[in-house]
Amino acid sequence: MLLVPELLSHPLRHGRRAEVISLQLILSHLDLKPVDVSTADQAAILGSKYGLRAADAVHLATAIAANAGRFITNNRRDFPASISEIDVTYPEHLD
Repeated sequence: MLLVPELLSHPLRHGRRAEVISLQLILSHLDLKPVDVSTADQAAILGSKYGLRAADAVHLATAIAANAGRFITNNRRDFPASISEIDVTYPEHLD
C-alpha cells in the first residue's frame, strides 16, 4: 500500500485539500494490496533486474503477484515497455 503516501503526501504538504479529496476518491475504487514477504522478495529481484527504486519495484511486484493483466504507468523512465514479467502500458495506449 505504498500508493497512498506516494499520492497524498505532496498535496497534503502543500495544503491542496481538493486534490487530496479527488485522489482519495480514486483510491477508493482500487483494490489496494498489502506487501507480503513473497512480494517483497519479488520486488528485490525486479529492482535488481531493472534498476528500480524500492517503491517502484514493490508496485511492479504487487501487480504481478495480483495477476494483473497490465501495469499502467506514465513513468516511462523507470518502467520501460521491455519489462517482461507484465505488460507495461502507458495511458495513451489504452483502448
